[in-house]
Amino acid sequence: MPAARTTLARVYVDDLDTALPTFVDLTGEQPRQRFSYRGLELATIGGFLLLAGTTEALAPYRGTHATVLVDSLDEALQITEQHSGKILDGPNMVPTGRNLTVRHQGGSTIEYVEFSASQPGA
Repeated sequence: MPAARTTLARVYVDDLDTALPTFVDLTGEQPRQRFSYRGLELATIGGFLLLAGTTEALAPYRGTHATVLVDSLDEALQITEQHSGKILDGPNMVPTGRNLTVRHQGGSTIEYVEFSASQPGA
């Protein structure tokens, strides 16, 4: 079983610069990461992953319930296959390492991320 290091609640926002001050105050932290990917601006702060973009850019991602940081994406993929999960996207190289989005039996949609060693927060 892949060791899940943490689970991030996904929060979809209109504008990252507008949303971040609230999350800085809520968490007492500064963003650990901030990056662009597929027309989105993303930031991790506390237990949250903020995703900002246009309605159209966010549409493909709104159905994903959480982001889980794992030690091994290959193990997450193996478990997905063992339990008849459906791979929706990936595995992909992303700015933070590798990711995979899966719809599991029962209907949950989860993104798994394996950070590369060179990334902050890994």
